[in-house]
Amino acid sequence: MKLARLMILGAILLSMTTVANAKQEYTAMPQISVQLWSVKEDVKADFTGTLSALANMGFTGVEFANEFGEFSGDAAAVKRVLDQLGLKGSGAHISFEQLNDKNFDETIAFYQTLGVDMLIVGWDERAWHPEGIKEVVFLLNKLAKKLEPFGIKTGFHNHDHEFNAYNNSTYWDYLAQHTSHNVVLQQDVGWTTYAGKDPIDYVKRYPGRTITTHYKVKLPKGVTGKLPFIGQDTIDWVGLSKTNIAVGGTRWFVVEQEEYPNGISPLEAVKISKQGLDKILNKL
Repeated sequence: MKLARLMILGAILLSMTTVANAKQEYTAMPQISVQLWSVKEDVKADFTGTLSALANMGFTGVEFANEFGEFSGDAAAVKRVLDQLGLKGSGAHISFEQLNDKNFDETIAFYQTLGVDMLIVGWDERAWHPEGIKEVVFLLNKLAKKLEPFGIKTGFHNHDHEFNAYNNSTYWDYLAQHTSHNVVLQQDVGWTTYAGKDPIDYVKRYPGRTITTHYKVKLPKGVTGKLPFIGQDTIDWVGLSKTNIAVGGTRWFVVEQEEYPNGISPLEAVKISKQGLDKILNKL
């Protein structure tokens, strides 16, 4: 009986130490990136000029979305642009097909040249299908092991569909609970909010896994008097940012803009959200 009590006490102390260490580990302020899907037509027309405009807004990174404009297929040229502008590749959205056995080597070589260490699956309809979700989980776990020797992580990016009910919870929870800890859960807080879920809660549910987070606004249905820009919406950005840093281990806040109200251009919309984010981070 005494030995059992000692073992329980030891487990409790170990748990407390682990929590304390985790809190100490996650203290760094994330860098600010932008998802290039936000300005995809600009990127197609003028890759260098568009990235120059983004760098002038104060972004330190870009997340790629399979479009490289005039440098399509030329990773070395893209890297030169990044270096000239002082930008980093914070990650890239890819498909499972790009990482299948046929395309794996070419894809890895391309993104290694760009210095990208996170390849996130941005969309797969199997992720909200009762059987398909199991395939997604299997592929993510397989890729996590295969990419580890290259120093690259894989992960998945949510939309609202992943929060549909499944297995007494949601598809997103199933994915999180059945993938290894080194599979990144790239939460898109706009879609999480749109689905009626709390993005802060989902960071806390899976500590250390929101290494990269999409900072985007997608206003829930029925909301009035708000705009789809960071800081002009309904999200508790200060609370979310603090939680991402302390619990999520987030390295990159990735601004994404998919709505351009009142006729403004995509670049103008991104700039408004970036300015809103800057004001929020100044409050931390």
